[in-house]
Amino acid sequence: MDKEIEKRRQAINKLDSQLLKLLSERAARIVEIGRLKKEKGLTFYDPARERRILERLKKENPGPLNSEAVGAIFMEVISSCRFLEYPTRIAYLGPEATFTHQAALKTFGSQALFLPQKSTSSVFSAVEKSGADYGVVPVENSTEGVVSHTLDMFMDSDLKIVNEVLLPVRHHLLGFGSLKEVREVYSHPQALGQCQRWLEENLVKVTLHETESTAEAARLVSNRKGAAALASEIAATLYGLPIMVRDVQDHSRNYTRFLVIGRHFSGRTGRDRTSILFSIKDRVGALHDMLLPFQGQGLNLTKIESRPTKRRAWEYVFFVDFLGYKDDPEVREALSELEKLCLFLRVLGSYPVADEP
Repeated sequence: MDKEIEKRRQAINKLDSQLLKLLSERAARIVEIGRLKKEKGLTFYDPARERRILERLKKENPGPLNSEAVGAIFMEVISSCRFLEYPTRIAYLGPEATFTHQAALKTFGSQALFLPQKSTSSVFSAVEKSGADYGVVPVENSTEGVVSHTLDMFMDSDLKIVNEVLLPVRHHLLGFGSLKEVREVYSHPQALGQCQRWLEENLVKVTLHETESTAEAARLVSNRKGAAALASEIAATLYGLPIMVRDVQDHSRNYTRFLVIGRHFSGRTGRDRTSILFSIKDRVGALHDMLLPFQGQGLNLTKIESRPTKRRAWEYVFFVDFLGYKDDPEVREALSELEKLCLFLRVLGSYPVADEP
């Protein structure tokens, strides 16, 4: 063994021991805080606090580790320490290896308890009935637009949006054999839509089958001849499927936005997004008037989406996202003005704005 290398490795061993000691000290402090939170009835998951920690550490980062690596390392530290406070239970659209599962891992780290659900409504139900502490659901894709079923669930649920996460989505064609042998392709409807042009150009005569998730598609084709799935690389590994063709999504910058839902509002970070749901009286210029309070307070709208109430023909509700926190003075004023014009208005949540991947 080279003496210079061995000398440096011994120095690293000492640093590792120091890191372990500091991590143990941090964990002990977290246990104390967890005990106080329990006594005061406070929530154990605080996305605003976690955001501030990660942003501060990224700013203080002297290198050579990049900010993404620093964030990933400390996310696992935070996750492990949170588990000592309370083993957080996370419901997500399953099975294992779905993109929603990956979003849940990115948000909560590997130490949370992950509970796969068969549908978005099951995720909401698990959190509402306290079978899970939080849920993770997809809400929109940069290519295919909103996931309407997720928006519809908020009409009859009192759950709050407590966080959001953006995940780059890469679809691969998984299966055995060659491309010319493929007769059927299985995947979630959103994934099929995100790969529509590629499918039309490369697999013209195949039959397309919709599944509840991309991971379920991978499971289904793992023992079928002439079948392929559009799914992730993690799903390929989990179900032992070769990747026939990589990156078949129609757009390289393909992102899905996920929401974390819970029973309490998040704290303020200073870089927040607020989501609201409202309905309006049917009259000329009604929607235009609804937008004026935001303009008057200088608030930046990032999304507006309408959905039928399914209770009466041609009756709609509107989902609006804008930058700001619900208790900011300008936001309170805009919502107060808006409420006077609405049949009803509900704040779905104020939460940290997701970082671009």
